[in-house]
Amino acid sequence: MENSFLQNALILLGAALVFVPIAKKLGIGSVLGYLIGGIMIGPYVLSFIGREGEDIMHAAEFGVVMMLFLIGLELNPKSFWNMRKSILGMGVSQLLLSAILIFCVSHLFFGYGLNASIVVSLSLALSSTAIVLQTLKEKGLSNTIAGRASFSVLLLQDIAVIPILAVIPLLAVSPSVLTNEHQNLIDGVDGKYATLIIIGAVGLIFIISRFLINPFLHLIAKVRMRELFTATALFIVIGVAWLMEQVGVSAALGTFMAGVLLANSEFRHELESDIEPFKGVLLGLFFTAVGSTINFEIILNDPIKIFSFVFIIMLFKAIVLFSIGVFFKLKSDQNILFSLLLCQIGEFAFVLLAAAGKLDIINKSELDFLMATTTISMIISPILLFVNEKWIDPKFGTKEIHTEKVADNIGHSANVIIAGFGHFGSTIGRFLRANGVNAVILDSDSDRVDLLRKMGFVVYYGDATRIDLLKSAGAENAKIFISAIDSPEKNSELVEQINKHFPNLELFIRAKNRNDAYELLDLGVTNIYRETTQTSIHLGVDVLHKLGFRKYTATRKAAEFFKYDEAAMKNLAAKRHEKTDYILSVKNEIEMQEKLLSEDQIFSDTRQDSAWDSASRR
Repeated sequence: MENSFLQNALILLGAALVFVPIAKKLGIGSVLGYLIGGIMIGPYVLSFIGREGEDIMHAAEFGVVMMLFLIGLELNPKSFWNMRKSILGMGVSQLLLSAILIFCVSHLFFGYGLNASIVVSLSLALSSTAIVLQTLKEKGLSNTIAGRASFSVLLLQDIAVIPILAVIPLLAVSPSVLTNEHQNLIDGVDGKYATLIIIGAVGLIFIISRFLINPFLHLIAKVRMRELFTATALFIVIGVAWLMEQVGVSAALGTFMAGVLLANSEFRHELESDIEPFKGVLLGLFFTAVGSTINFEIILNDPIKIFSFVFIIMLFKAIVLFSIGVFFKLKSDQNILFSLLLCQIGEFAFVLLAAAGKLDIINKSELDFLMATTTISMIISPILLFVNEKWIDPKFGTKEIHTEKVADNIGHSANVIIAGFGHFGSTIGRFLRANGVNAVILDSDSDRVDLLRKMGFVVYYGDATRIDLLKSAGAENAKIFISAIDSPEKNSELVEQINKHFPNLELFIRAKNRNDAYELLDLGVTNIYRETTQTSIHLGVDVLHKLGFRKYTATRKAAEFFKYDEAAMKNLAAKRHEKTDYILSVKNEIEMQEKLLSEDQIFSDTRQDSAWDSASRR
């Protein structure tokens, strides 16, 4: 029985609402929850979704399209250049070595023809960007060594799909192609001309993104309607995707390229925040639809063959990845995670194999077999990651995992906001508080927030680059914003956001080194502090001066604070191995410092503490 659109949407969302919380509770990740939910509602279990599951999956693939667009937005030329070694070194070697091994297996042991083996090897060598990035984000692994290495490899793979798609028509045995329900401009076109059309389409995307979209966004921004900007963001993504499909190119790749070309746009962050919610929902539907379309008949007809093929492909890919990790000197725990993260077959295999099927490079039964292989591989991948997290990783001691949590509600406002409360930020915060200046403190490390609260600090958890969080922190009425975050990229993003949305704030920004300082100067920041303990205190002196303190007084207080802090460090050194005692001691030392400095404040207020501090310097 054919279901209506609303009924299908209800079933898919209902499955997600039931199985994803269960999966999260069991610790097996949301991706596996979506896939299991899809299997349960599919035609081989509860039959809530029938053959129309494939149509739903095509619609939900738009979540992958949006994800690729957002990845592209993150990748400006500078990011590309910084990642060039890992992208080219790890990415190229993974793709080539995996493809060679899979080619041998396909051609020699599973009997695929030469051209079919080339397509199969290139398609199956790719990993799932959707699964890996979702897993990294969900488990807080994005900034681990394995997470960054995986992102580099995925990036190379995503880019590589463009030339692979261009090459596939050249491998067609006959220029005559099958036509199906979806027509595009390369249907029925000779292979070499189809390649030229694809290359031309890529050039067209470059021109549109480079010269038309940005001025268009300027016009929309002048209307000052948030919902109109959201509609514009969706229009751009859908428009580029439609245009690319008309010329037979993957919509995801087209939007990925558009994202890269818009990475330096001043509207980058608005586009990200507007598209992110749609991407999350559609990706969930995509995984559910994948689960519902598994053809268990093919699996049951020859389970040994299909599971053997899946096992061999994933094993060979894992071996290649592990070898690359060893070559690039990844630690063993990170290398295992890196290998397991990327050993599955990715969603682009659906696109490439379908293109090969249309061109008769592989026949229908082979196509069904390979599609089932890809799907099973995508299901096994989260299970492997769960096994790694539960039993393998604890033995090798990955310490970088932390759980994502919801940002705090901020309960007060102040003239000063501090983002990032590590060693640099906490020194500034302690110095300001010791001088009677309270600040709203934001930090995105939940473990550190918990620890700082035990030490007596009022710290709010959340990503300071979020406009809504900054608003709730009182950024519209505050005077000074201090960014003590150790990520230069985050600091640059913050500067752009604050200059645009909160021009009332004077910025004081931490820089890791001279090159980061150059970048901040280019963004118009004048108060830049290259990181050391002294510079964090120096930053605090300048903030006190901005708030009305005499320069001499603030400098003298800084000297006293540094003296107390050095003494406290020596006192705490012996206690740092006992966590509970250490936290209590830190709290006591901070209270002692504040008491000493506040006594000095009373003394300062009762005498002429001007010294070399003339009125002209205030």
